Amino acid sequence: MTYVANVLRVMIASPSDITDARDAVEAAIYGWNDANAKNKQVILQPWRWETSSVPQLGDHPQALINAQGVDDSDVVFGLFGSRLGSPTPSAVSGTVEEIERAVTQGKPVHLYFSTAPLPNDVDTDQLEGLRAFKKQIQDRGLLGEFSNVSQLQHEVWKAIEFDIANLDLGAPVLNRSTPGVRFQVQPQQEREIRDYDKKGKPRYRTRHWIDVTNIGDEDAQEVTFDSSENSRMFVFNDSTPTVVHAGQTRRVNVEYTFNGGESGILRIRWLEDGEAKQDEFHVS
Repeated sequence: MTYVANVLRVMIASPSDITDARDAVEAAIYGWNDANAKNKQVILQPWRWETSSVPQLGDHPQALINAQGVDDSDVVFGLFGSRLGSPTPSAVSGTVEEIERAVTQGKPVHLYFSTAPLPNDVDTDQLEGLRAFKKQIQDRGLLGEFSNVSQLQHEVWKAIEFDIANLDLGAPVLNRSTPGVRFQVQPQQEREIRDYDKKGKPRYRTRHWIDVTNIGDEDAQEVTFDSSENSRMFVFNDSTPTVVHAGQTRRVNVEYTFNGGESGILRIRWLEDGEAKQDEFHVS
């Protein structure tokens, strides 16, 4: 069953040392959507630079993250563990720059600091910088803390409820659908733990997939997904034809090779009003 909803982009900002906390915030956002999106007519869209940003040249990487992430977000969650982050041309760290930019733009910003035990290999310079930043910013608002990811997820839900109650969203409006079948593709990736080395440190791998959405107003019948012959991307979905309803999103699992060939090309075939159609999308 379809429904209309306001969509809020939620940016997750943090240094690189607390991947588990970033994952926890994203999971909390999706959990909130599952429990509340239909009744409250609000959908939250998490944004993380490592999975959501688009590769682009022409400016400093932080400036591009600001433009793609901060400027288009409605809410920002800032997380800190034992690091402040890497400096940028404009701030002591990229995360701090994102937070300050969001505050300047008047967006809701929620900051949380980990109280978990420090790692044995903690960078003392980074830790000192983080403590100085926390001391400097604590007079500018209320700061949150978390000792584990479960507590953090609970705090995220509280913040989401607070923001939705205070944001003037208005009634969602249904936009006119594109006539016929029209596919929109969005490559996604997620880093996950593969195994651990002899010292107990995690080793990671990156899982790739493509979200394929039918943004048209007709169902696509007999839909199949594959890659072109010269593509360096391989599709691992079931080859059985399926139906992609209007407004529905399907996940297509893919893997990439480094053996040359064209960039990732996803080929979609389907039936529309009994007519066979196909389209190709460059997605890497």
